[in-house]
Amino acid sequence: QVQLVESGGGLVQAGGSLRLSCAASRSIFSGNTMGWYRQAPRRQRELVAAISSGGFSNYADSVKGRFTISRDNAKNTVYLQMNSLKPEDTAVYYCKSGGSPNWGQGTQVTVSS
Repeated sequence: QVQLVESGGGLVQAGGSLRLSCAASRSIFSGNTMGWYRQAPRRQRELVAAISSGGFSNYADSVKGRFTISRDNAKNTVYLQMNSLKPEDTAVYYCKSGGSPNWGQGTQVTVSS
């Protein structure tokens, strides 16, 4: 069964930090690019960051310098370290594998001003 389980969201003040985790089934993690997306109310889902199986990463301009994506291939887990959070980062965050059309349930991140 293909699974993506996100965790680590919560409520944080502006300027704070959170670390998101996404545990994936090995079948869709190994060898695939993994991405973090987010969807704010009344907005389209957008790509935040992605990391290839070889560790190359890219970021949306809005989070460059503040967010860091990483992966632990032994644990089939991808992380998103979010620093200097802003109210506009408030959204439901999802992870996704480039090798599967499935989405996880998401984790809510709320940044208060």
